[in-house]
Amino acid sequence: MAALKASFPGELSAVSFLDSNRGTFGQHKVDFTFQRKGKRAISLRRTCCSMQQAPPPAWPGRAVAEPGQRSWDGPKPISIVGSTGSIGTQTLDIVAENPDKFRVVALAAGSNVTLLADQVKTFKPKLVSVRNESLVDELKEAVADCEEKPEIIPGEQGIIEVARHPDAVTVVTGIVGCAGLKPTVAAIEAGKDIALANKETLIAGGPFVLPLAHKHKVKILPADSEHSAIFQCIQGLPEGALRRIILTASGGAFRDWPVDKLQDVKVADALKHPNWSMGKKITVDSATLFNKGLEVIEAHYLFGAEYDDIEIVIHPQSIIHSMIETQVRFVIKLY
Repeated sequence: MAALKASFPGELSAVSFLDSNRGTFGQHKVDFTFQRKGKRAISLRRTCCSMQQAPPPAWPGRAVAEPGQRSWDGPKPISIVGSTGSIGTQTLDIVAENPDKFRVVALAAGSNVTLLADQVKTFKPKLVSVRNESLVDELKEAVADCEEKPEIIPGEQGIIEVARHPDAVTVVTGIVGCAGLKPTVAAIEAGKDIALANKETLIAGGPFVLPLAHKHKVKILPADSEHSAIFQCIQGLPEGALRRIILTASGGAFRDWPVDKLQDVKVADALKHPNWSMGKKITVDSATLFNKGLEVIEAHYLFGAEYDDIEIVIHPQSIIHSMIETQVRFVIKLY
């Protein structure tokens, strides 16, 4: 496929090429010669670099239970990176409701020491990390009355240690941004399954992270709503049955704004999400729809779908999380 941007008559300003076939990129040499009156002929020779084959997707098909793989006794031990954020607090709500199924062995947070201290008192983890190193003394004071005091490791190294805690079987990665990449890699190298809610891990490092997960026989499970919905919808599909993925989008704070008013928007306007209460970054990304673009990339890496087979539908009611369409045009959706 060639994209050509030209300013006529006879001026070639830009050429770009993309020849893709199921994730592989070939090398092409292309010659152009064009004549402009009164000017000499100009030749352009363009060599497109070859790229390696795309990495295997995290979930090309169904999840099959593997008998005899359980390596722990009692409730499943987990660690949470980003425990004071939206994903982290929701995960802990699930743990609190199911103490017979899950137990927390390690927690990592950014700077919300008050909430982190409350989590330590409730869930009694063995290891805790706070990213802001200046808050370590405050955290120690806040948990001073705990009978079982956790080990505290501050900074980025602490987050990595939480991610690869030896007792954890699964790591929930709810940290925001590319800061989640290093802890996720550390967890994979330690053989931990990943409950992925940090999309930047695959967006920034998909071609590295996915082969690493396959090498260590680690499962990457999508934990955020849209991709978790897709994961659940593809269960039971035979190989090759998936035709396309349909991601839903609320439309964000500006979905009903007239175009002529968008030049006057303020940050406060972008933070007024019509449906959800979320962190500032994700709310702004939702308002610009940038977040949905990131989710397309994440879906590509998670499920192996081509970008042309991933679509976005504005769904203001936010009732349906995501949908898939099969080769026989049957649509499966999750509410």
